[in-house]
Amino acid sequence: MSDRSKSSALQRGGRARLGRFIDHTETYGAHVIESMLRQVRAVQVAVDLGAGTGRDLRLIKHLHPQAHTVAVEAAGDSAEALRGIADDVFLLDIERDTLPFADNSVDVIIANQIMEHTKEVFWIFHQVARTLRPGGKFIMGVPNVLSMHNRFGSLAGVHPTQHKLSCAHVRPFSRRDTEIFLQDCSPGTFKLSGFGGSQFYPFPKAISRILAGAFPNAAFSIFFSFEKVGAYHDGFAKYPERAQLETNFFVGRDQASRFSRAA
Repeated sequence: MSDRSKSSALQRGGRARLGRFIDHTETYGAHVIESMLRQVRAVQVAVDLGAGTGRDLRLIKHLHPQAHTVAVEAAGDSAEALRGIADDVFLLDIERDTLPFADNSVDVIIANQIMEHTKEVFWIFHQVARTLRPGGKFIMGVPNVLSMHNRFGSLAGVHPTQHKLSCAHVRPFSRRDTEIFLQDCSPGTFKLSGFGGSQFYPFPKAISRILAGAFPNAAFSIFFSFEKVGAYHDGFAKYPERAQLETNFFVGRDQASRFSRAA
């Protein structure tokens, strides 16, 4: 989904009574992404999955001017606009296509406010783990299903705001569940090297940053910096079959039929 589409969705959400107090740009956590990028050294190749308007690519170029930046987008109009920002642009469906990078060749991969829109999380993580070099970082920003306002809302029978049935989000995330996912699928491949939060409903920016910094697990958006610390042996692609998941997941065209299960 492009930044333009996501911005429109956020503006619609801002029609709530307290929405006028919120700075919706905080949802993307540019200051958190910047802090995580500052911890990465010697960046030669950096990839942004769902690059949108190139916001995070510009951060990479600012902090690591020597980096070769690559934008991956599914929307044709966004891909065209990115050609003046990224060094390379690929029009791809990250839920079906193979990332056009060699194994162990990428220093940084970013997916900011993208993964919640995807079903094929096993395939995407398979491609990330395959292409990241040892010591490389995967920086992921997602809505937090366990944000403070969702916790209080659930007590009143209110569904999590980021995962309504009528919205574009199809997969919820929280810190603990995400760490369990990595350990279940491919133990020893990644370690969590950084974690942060941004946006704290229903507070204005100044207060929101203080609260999200102090209580990241309760923030609206959460951000992970995963470091590749071990060899990868296709664990994410193999997991749906190994766990006998009763949902059809895409794990590669040559393996799709073998890993698919009847609905």
